[in-house]
Amino acid sequence: MSEVTLIGVPLDCGKRRAGCVMGPDAYRVAGLAEALRALGHDVRDAGNLAPGPDLPITGPDHLHRPGAVAAWTEVIARAGRDVAGMPVFMGGDHALALGSVTGMATRAAEADRPFFVLWLDAHSDFHTPLTTASGNLHGTPVAYATGQPGFDGFPPVTHPVEPANVAMIGLRSVDPGERDRLSQTGARLHDMREIDETGMAAPLRDFLSLVAQAREPMLHVSLDVDFLDPAIAPAVGTTVPGGATFREAHLVMEMLSESGLVTSLDLVELNPALDERGRTARLMIELAASLMGKRVFDRPTRPRG
Repeated sequence: MSEVTLIGVPLDCGKRRAGCVMGPDAYRVAGLAEALRALGHDVRDAGNLAPGPDLPITGPDHLHRPGAVAAWTEVIARAGRDVAGMPVFMGGDHALALGSVTGMATRAAEADRPFFVLWLDAHSDFHTPLTTASGNLHGTPVAYATGQPGFDGFPPVTHPVEPANVAMIGLRSVDPGERDRLSQTGARLHDMREIDETGMAAPLRDFLSLVAQAREPMLHVSLDVDFLDPAIAPAVGTTVPGGATFREAHLVMEMLSESGLVTSLDLVELNPALDERGRTARLMIELAASLMGKRVFDRPTRPRG
C-alpha cells in the first residue's frame, strides 16, 4: 500500500460564488482519511494550507481576486513539490490546480520523470486572464500549467506541462475560444457526446496506454465535482447536465487504480452549502477510495426501504 498525504486547500477566490472554502473539512467529516486507511494506506493529514499576502497582479479590471489566486498558487505549488508520498489536494475551487499541477510538474521534472494530467471536468479550464469573460480564475488552470501567455505577475511556470500529455474527459461546457485554442495544442479532448458513443473505457484506456509507455511516468488526476451528473452530485456551483453517471465515474477510478500510474489527486469544487445531507462529499470519497483500490465486490449491500 502507499503513503498518502491529505492537503487541505480552502481556496474560495477562483470564482464569485462562495462555499468551497468548506470543502476540505467536509471531506474530513465525511471520512476520507478513514476510507483510505481501511484500504491499508498510510494516511497523514497535513492540515490546511494558508497563503501569504496577495501578489500585486495587474490585469483586466473584471478579474476576480487575481492577487489572492496567485498567492494561493505559490503555496500550493510548494506543497506539491515538497510533500511526502502521494498528495491528495482537498479543495477548494478548481483554481487550486494552478498550484497543484505546476507543483507536481516541477516535482516530476526534478526527478527526471515524464508528467501527465487527466482532467475530469465539464469544463476545459483553458482560459487565461486575457480571455476569460467571467473573470473567474478557476477557469484558467490548464492554460496556466501549459505555459500559455497572459498570466503576468503569477508565479513563473518553470516546467510547463506538454499539452499532448493532457487528456480531458467529460467535457460538455467549453467556450468557442477555448475550443479553438485547444484544438491547436495536441491535448486529448473527449466530450460527453463521444462518451455516449464509445463509453468511458475507450478514451481512458488509450490515454493510460500512452502514459504507461513512458519511463517512470507521474500522472496527476484532477477530479471536479461537475465531472459528475448533478443528479448524483448537486454540491457544485457550476452544474452542467449530462455528466458522468455513478458507474461511469467508478469505472474511471477503478481503471486508474488498476493502472498503478496515479501519483497525485485533486478533489475540487465541492460546495457543502449546496449539498444534500452530504451525499456529494460521500460520493467523492467513494470515488477516491475506488482510485485507491476499493472494488465493486468490496461494497456492502444496503438494506431496502
